[in-house]
Amino acid sequence: MFYVMDKVEGRILWDLKLPGIEPAERRAIYEAQTDALAALHAFDPAAIGLGDYGKPGAYFARQVGRWTKQYRASEIDPIPAMDRLIAFLPESLPPEGPARIVHGDFRLDNLIMDAEQPRVKAVLDWELSTLGDPMADFSYLLIGWVIPQTQRNGIGGADLEALGIPTIDETAERYAAKAGIAKPGNLDWLMAYNLFRLSAICQGIAGRVRDGTAASAHAKTMAAQVGPLSDAAWSFARKAGA
Repeated sequence: MFYVMDKVEGRILWDLKLPGIEPAERRAIYEAQTDALAALHAFDPAAIGLGDYGKPGAYFARQVGRWTKQYRASEIDPIPAMDRLIAFLPESLPPEGPARIVHGDFRLDNLIMDAEQPRVKAVLDWELSTLGDPMADFSYLLIGWVIPQTQRNGIGGADLEALGIPTIDETAERYAAKAGIAKPGNLDWLMAYNLFRLSAICQGIAGRVRDGTAASAHAKTMAAQVGPLSDAAWSFARKAGA
C-alpha cells in the first residue's frame, strides 16, 4: 500500500478564530472552505473511477455502529449522555443521500490555503475518506461552531459578526447553493451524530491514556472533552426528537 503526495506551498490555519486576520478575509476563508467541500461532494465517484472506494449504502448506520464499538471498547466510567445517544441514533437514522466521496475529517486545519489569498490549494489527511453521505462531512465541519471559543478548534460563543465569520445558517445556505442541493433540514440530528462520533474518538484517546499508550498533555486534554461533547450531542438529539 502506498500513496503519492505532492508538496503544496501555502499556510495552514490552526485556530478557527483566525487571530491577526481582518474580518473580510476571515469571511472569505470560511467561504472558500465551504466551497471546497461542496466541490468535493459534486464529484460522482463512479464517473472518476472511485465507484468501489467504499460501501455506497447505509453509511450512517455503519458509522454509528463503528463508533459505538469504539466507545464501548474504551469506556472507563459510565457517561449517561453517551448511553442515551447509543440508544437514540440507530433508531432515528435519516434517509440516505447519494453516495459521494466523504473526507471524514474536513476542517480548516486540514486545508492548505494560498499564502496570499483566501483560496484552498490542497486538502490533507484522507485516512478516514470513503464513500458515504456528504451530509456527514458537512455537519462535521459545523461542529466547530459548537465547540467553545476557548478551544483553538471552536468558535462557540464568539462574536461571529465582529469576527466576520459566517453563521451556521449562512454556511448551510452557501453549501447548498454551491452543491446544487436543498438546504439540509435535519441539522440537529446530524450535529448530534457528529458530536457523538467526536466523543467516541476522544474516548478512544482516553482509553489509550488509561492504558499508558498516550500520555501527552494533548491526549489528556482530548480525553477530558468526552463529557462536554456528549452533553452537547444529546442537546442536539433532544432537538431532533429524542
